[in-house]
Amino acid sequence: MPKVPVYNLNAEQVGEIELNDNIFGVDINVPAMHQAVVNYLANQRQGTHSTKTRGEVRGGGRKPWRQKGTGRARQGSIRAPQWIKGGVVFGPKPRDYSYKLPKKIKRLALKSALSSKVKDNDIIVLEDLKLPQPKTKEIVKLLKNFNVEKKALIVVPEKDEIVERSARNIPGVKTMIANNINTYEILKHNKFIVTKDAILKIEEVFA
Repeated sequence: MPKVPVYNLNAEQVGEIELNDNIFGVDINVPAMHQAVVNYLANQRQGTHSTKTRGEVRGGGRKPWRQKGTGRARQGSIRAPQWIKGGVVFGPKPRDYSYKLPKKIKRLALKSALSSKVKDNDIIVLEDLKLPQPKTKEIVKLLKNFNVEKKALIVVPEKDEIVERSARNIPGVKTMIANNINTYEILKHNKFIVTKDAILKIEEVFA
């Protein structure tokens, strides 16, 4: 089982924690992670884009000129696609981009993402993350103590409005509940900051 140090909010090591091999020590499967990320992004798409066909553009009901005798090409409507302000050919229409990914692949991708953070030493385990009141400077101080300069994902065991409000104004920092973590968010952020209780919650849910 991989062991990682446990820190307090001042970045002082206060102990160690053994991580579950089946979650934090699996062989990293890059294709599975890729599939999970593509699936996540596809499911986020609203699919509300829309263009008008020649039948939906206003006007164009009358034939612009007679069929024969003018010397010009025959035309049936001024809203045909070749006309300015005409309809769009094969343009996008509202559609649902979401699709389901097999549960085994989603689970494998998540475990691979978590294992990659352990392998790259990008996981920071906190003994606890209790803040007396919502203060952005407390999270800024925490990140500074651990020399976190890029994107960071903070994972807590259950909904904590104080932590959420403290971190929401910091660019590149996001908070999540242990139950809701996903491959995309883990890979998107450079550092994975998680409390000891959240680790136990992750192992309980995804083991």
